[in-house]
Amino acid sequence: MADRRLQVFYTVARLLSFTKAAETLHMTQPAVTFQVRQLEEHFNTRLFDRTHNRISLTDAGRRVFEYADRIFELYAEMENGVRELTGEISGALTIGASTTIAEYMLPTLLGDFNNRYPEVSIHLKVSNSEGIVSMVENNAIDLGVVESPVGNKNLVVEPCKQDQLVAIVPPGHPLSGRGQIPFHDLLEYPFICREEGSGTREVINDYLGALPDCAAGLKVAMELGSPEAVKGAVEAGMGVSVVSRATVQKELRLQTLSILTLDPPLFRPFSFVHQKQKFKLRVMEELLEFARAYCKLQTD
Repeated sequence: MADRRLQVFYTVARLLSFTKAAETLHMTQPAVTFQVRQLEEHFNTRLFDRTHNRISLTDAGRRVFEYADRIFELYAEMENGVRELTGEISGALTIGASTTIAEYMLPTLLGDFNNRYPEVSIHLKVSNSEGIVSMVENNAIDLGVVESPVGNKNLVVEPCKQDQLVAIVPPGHPLSGRGQIPFHDLLEYPFICREEGSGTREVINDYLGALPDCAAGLKVAMELGSPEAVKGAVEAGMGVSVVSRATVQKELRLQTLSILTLDPPLFRPFSFVHQKQKFKLRVMEELLEFARAYCKLQTD
């Protein structure tokens, strides 16, 4: 219902990039440029200054952006108001999750949500934590769920549950059966870790940074792109690793891995992250309330 030209302008102004706006809106860059020029012709003034491959808002552009922000906020309130009267919870959402969360937490949550609200269509994108935050910033997804701290103060970040990280070794390993160990004892063995940009790796790096001599002594033997690949390498005797305790329940039952609690213990939050205006959507509010209740149930 909202003016398409204004939607396109608003996305370009927020991202300050025609290229990123085109990707976010699933449009070609010439089509984005055309829509912005149409709006500039409507107001008979430039809305962007274009210099040295960079763009910035003109005074008129800043004024239009302020009004557009209010217009879209009112539009969301109108949508919510009508849906509250009709009792309808419907629409489409795109969720992004870091690998660990997507594989071990979200399937049950989204399945239960779909059973309660079958009229809501949910699409899931999977990346590492860094990639998910970038998607939220670019408005490519409605809601992200990540496993590492988020530095962008313009996003809403809400911790949902605490996740414990533990060391894993194959059965029969010299450390197996210790129960609890300082990280320093892992330094004697090749270490299997996640790729750069992974929330798990970032949390481990921060943990090591607070322990004297540990970070410098870490022998990284392999960098792998998923928890399953890391566990497989450890099972094969190629090294040791640190992973979310939630990811090794099957291996513990099958006795293909042994876990060791770190001393001091290592915890991290799983967090929801989204743009501030997204929370005004009724379907988003319902999903967040459902997810909060799910996380509380898992914690209790």
